[in-house]
Amino acid sequence: MSGKPLIAVLKAPLMKGRRVTASALLSDYWALTKPEVNFLILITTFVGFYLGCASAGRQFSFIAVFNTLLGTLLVASGTATLNQYIERSFDAQMRRTARRPAAAGRLEPHAVLAFGIVLSVAGTIYLAVAAGPLASLLALLTLLSYLFLYTPLKRETPLCVLVGAFPGAMPPLIGWAAASGGLSSEGWLLYAILFLWQFPHFMAIAWMYREDYDRAGYLVLPRGQSRDRVATLQTILPLLLLVPAALLPTVFRESSLFYLLGACLLSVSFLYCGMQFVLHRSGATARRLLVASVFYLPLLLSLTMVT
Repeated sequence: MSGKPLIAVLKAPLMKGRRVTASALLSDYWALTKPEVNFLILITTFVGFYLGCASAGRQFSFIAVFNTLLGTLLVASGTATLNQYIERSFDAQMRRTARRPAAAGRLEPHAVLAFGIVLSVAGTIYLAVAAGPLASLLALLTLLSYLFLYTPLKRETPLCVLVGAFPGAMPPLIGWAAASGGLSSEGWLLYAILFLWQFPHFMAIAWMYREDYDRAGYLVLPRGQSRDRVATLQTILPLLLLVPAALLPTVFRESSLFYLLGACLLSVSFLYCGMQFVLHRSGATARRLLVASVFYLPLLLSLTMVT
């Protein structure tokens, strides 16, 4: 028998193994960036850019919005990666996050740290050059407040949800600043809507995974009898404020009756899901509230663009 086929046979599994290893490695680095979260960040940044152009009377530029989205994506990916680096030992204690690359030990901590720094620095510089210094500054403030205020407070106080909502609502302002070169009351209204939306969205997640959070020592919901009160307050109050906030675009510009009816229907439906959650506080009602939040924001933002 010729030696060549034998060598080929022996090499085949090794080559296949390398491909699998490379694929798994790329998959882990991709997972560090939290692409499912970045998708929503890009949507809100795009809406901010689009409405910022309209408000400033500027022509919409596909090149400019691409640059804005790319820079924002890099910073958001770097922030997510650095967050997982910081919280890797705590994530390992939670069933929901134990399989993350850093928590599971599939990637070395120094590699995760380096990857996060490179993405963050590259994104900040890219935004400064391609989208303007204000957009870059807002992205940098988002990164710093998320990592050095919100992240450590998660183990200290339930107020972390309030603190985290400030950087979490920043993407539409980044888009607005990139499009118009400044910020206006309409841009801040988008910020307010996203700020309020985060509370019921995160309360649903916190309730569904409350045992996981307790196991890892997170205080996103307090322990004991005050847990129900905090979950109720941080769900219902923002939802009640979200109803008039969603209707305010009709004050700033001539929105159609279609927008008014659509925003009312969406906000009241979202409020209803929140009320069902606080009345029953079950896994099923929390899940329905989470699903409602995922549909509510993109649909409302779409209405602001097309009407």
